[in-house]
Amino acid sequence: MNGLESRQWEHLQERLRQDYAGLLAKLADETLHTAALRRPLPHETQASPSDNASQRSFEAQQMEAAAHTLQQLQSVRHALTKFAEASYGLCETCGDPIGYSRLNARPDARLCIACQTRAELHGRPHPA
Repeated sequence: MNGLESRQWEHLQERLRQDYAGLLAKLADETLHTAALRRPLPHETQASPSDNASQRSFEAQQMEAAAHTLQQLQSVRHALTKFAEASYGLCETCGDPIGYSRLNARPDARLCIACQTRAELHGRPHPA
């Protein structure tokens, strides 16, 4: 078992559901915002090269933010899937329970502290 009490299990599951909904809304907003930026206004079509470079840089930042949000969304979705499989809270490397304090700080954590530390020391950071 994962070592979590039922109230802890329920609390973390609810947090993940809320995070998932929030990230979906954020991604939709970022996507709409990025799409709106790509349509130049009639008076902006003849912008200077430096203005165009600034605009491209800003658009790249917006796309990067959306990609990061998508990555977070996928991580939360993975954690919610583990709830459905009753394997939430178990380290994906060693199979030991991930401590509640770690899960409370990072509900989408996939590794226990020891395995996460080992992965980072070997240059293979595993998500959460």
